[in-house]
Amino acid sequence: MKNKKQTPQAYPEQSFSKIFTKGILILILGIFLISFASAGISFCCEKTIDGDWCQNTEQAQCDQDFRNLPTSCESTGYCSLGCCYDSQEGTCMENTAEITCNEEGGVYSKTSASCDIPQCTLGCCLIGDEAAFVTQTRCKRLTSLYGVEVNFRTDISNEVQCIMSASMGDEGACVFEQEFETTCDFLTKGECAEIIDAKFYKDKLCSAEELGTVCGPSKKTTCVDGRDEVYFLDTCGNLANIYDSSMEKDKNYWTDVYAKEESCYADSSNADSEGCGNCDYFLGSTCKAYDRGINNAKPDIGDNICRDLACEFNDERYEHGETWCAGTESTSNIDAGALKASVQSNENLPGSKYNRLVCYNGEVSIEPCAEFRQEVCIASEINGFSTAMCRVNRWQECVQQDNEQDCENTDKRDCQWKEAVGNNFCVPLFAPGFNFWESEGEAEAICAAASWECTVYYDTKLFGDKKCVKNCECLEDSAKDEMNTVCSAMGDCGTKTNYVGAPGYHSDEDDDEE
Repeated sequence: MKNKKQTPQAYPEQSFSKIFTKGILILILGIFLISFASAGISFCCEKTIDGDWCQNTEQAQCDQDFRNLPTSCESTGYCSLGCCYDSQEGTCMENTAEITCNEEGGVYSKTSASCDIPQCTLGCCLIGDEAAFVTQTRCKRLTSLYGVEVNFRTDISNEVQCIMSASMGDEGACVFEQEFETTCDFLTKGECAEIIDAKFYKDKLCSAEELGTVCGPSKKTTCVDGRDEVYFLDTCGNLANIYDSSMEKDKNYWTDVYAKEESCYADSSNADSEGCGNCDYFLGSTCKAYDRGINNAKPDIGDNICRDLACEFNDERYEHGETWCAGTESTSNIDAGALKASVQSNENLPGSKYNRLVCYNGEVSIEPCAEFRQEVCIASEINGFSTAMCRVNRWQECVQQDNEQDCENTDKRDCQWKEAVGNNFCVPLFAPGFNFWESEGEAEAICAAASWECTVYYDTKLFGDKKCVKNCECLEDSAKDEMNTVCSAMGDCGTKTNYVGAPGYHSDEDDDEE
């Protein structure tokens, strides 16, 4: 059998194409893997080594004590975004990770990443003449910082309206047409907005010539409820600036609004001033109708003046708000309006008591301390301004003290150390009074603590003459006076008259018994 010559088999063209294509794919895949490996994979780090939370970065930047995954943070559960609400400050942070919110001390809500929750509902917070579009909790926080009442309006739904509403309290000239003439009212911007076709001019007076109204300067003045000052009026009856007679014909003063600080003598009370109506209640004056029987001066213009709120008492002047002390003997006629008794320290006479006197709006009133001098009035003075108060009389422990240091310890008691006839006594600094008709025996017991007996010895001669030989000093008038002083300091004891001058039951002769 003849061997057939073997010839190489030809590959079809299609087979070469497939082999070539596979080679290309392998080559491209290799290039892709090399590129992918060189670029690195992005991880979601719950916390980075720099301390940042929920960051997309390389794995090498992740803190390995926390979670990390090769995906975007939006796709993870631990870094999913929500709303973070600060319940203390009332602020809301949108698109915040839960762990970030917890670190900031907030309250996390995954319901709405855009903070569409009731706690984050915004409204208009009005603070004086300013406004902020914030949450209600934030409004309460802001108003507490400024010390004003909360004014939170939910009917204002955007920030522009909120800011505009704050300016509605601005005052100025409101110009409008009425009965074929241009007239004006001095109003707030909000009030002016309610008048059809009216135009508002902030901080302008209706008497301003540039506005072309029928209103002009006048010589009239007025007082305004809730304000201290005297004000000019224009010819339309509108308020103008604070009364200042030197500015009567000044065009600028009748054109623009001047603040209190820009007006005459702003740092003074201007009490009884003829030409300045810049009264100040805290400095002792306020606007009142002129009364020639009360006021010491007459205003140059108008019928109103800064009334002096100071008081005259016993030929002394006391400013509005001053308080001072007086005893019963100083105020017995005050209700009758005499005000002539002397103001002096209380003498602690039987029936007397301490009083706190107050000067308020030009009148003196009495605020009695407790009866029987169980309270005393204490006064102090700062820069010439007197302040007084009633406080408890701490006399009860005086007789128990046996040395001067304890006796006069003013932190614990109101006592004084007295020496009389060679003996020492601790007695009340302010002698108390006794309700003897209801507390039987109490007054006698207290007075007895200061009682003193002194036996005087005599040498009797044959013919009846006698000579003092022992304790002769007890016969001296000074001894009796010293002991009576001690006795009187204990309370309603000893030889004395009461606060109206009537003598007590015992006379001087009763103390002379031998």
